[in-house]
Amino acid sequence: MSGRFAGIAQVAFSLGLILIVWSLASALGWANSDFVPSPAAILAAAVELHGDGVLLADLSISLRRAAFGFVLGSVLGVVLGLLTARLRIVGYTLHPFLNVLRPIPAIALAPLAIVWFGIGEPSKYFLITYTVFLAVWLNTDHGASQVAPTYIRAARVLGAGMVREFFEVVVPAAGPHIVSGIRLGAALAFLSLVAAELTGASAGIGYRIQEARQFFRTDRMFVGLVELGVLGGLLDYCFLRIGRRLVHWEQA
Repeated sequence: MSGRFAGIAQVAFSLGLILIVWSLASALGWANSDFVPSPAAILAAAVELHGDGVLLADLSISLRRAAFGFVLGSVLGVVLGLLTARLRIVGYTLHPFLNVLRPIPAIALAPLAIVWFGIGEPSKYFLITYTVFLAVWLNTDHGASQVAPTYIRAARVLGAGMVREFFEVVVPAAGPHIVSGIRLGAALAFLSLVAAELTGASAGIGYRIQEARQFFRTDRMFVGLVELGVLGGLLDYCFLRIGRRLVHWEQA
């Protein structure tokens, strides 16, 4: 419990110090308010967006898109990562192709996604799923392929079949890597969300940032950035806590 309070205190101190320095720099004219608005101006813009009824609506739409793509990408990444790591024919066939896909960012696929799926929700789901999938697959594949041979031999000596060996030895041994991949995928879901909403969207955090840019409303742009940062930070913290419980043997 004390460790949790220490972590909260650290976050409060860090963010509080940044806000104080930021506000001071704005008040003294060290920062051009047209380019870097003060925290007070950003808060006022957030209140304005809330009053217009778009702040919570954008948040809800973006969360739905990110959640759908994250869940689908994570499931596909874990399943395929385990298969490419443990089944030689699957790994031999798919490793080169997936390694070619990994350097291609979601933003580069946005025009193609629109051609394939149109400007509706499916194209946005595709971009987020694609980004999350590759991150989760890479971590899962690495973790499952690095299982110590002694674990496998011990399981076989004790009479474990292939199915039991897979679920009771391979998956737990790869668990820390799988959790790390899912945690990374959660962050990348928001990264690709912005790429998805910058093209062909009429609502959402990324769309609102793009709209604010057109009207040179940097205060509204910062509102979107703060939303993404807070959401990503909270989600990362949640997965950190959940991960420690799921792979508790790693903490021992």
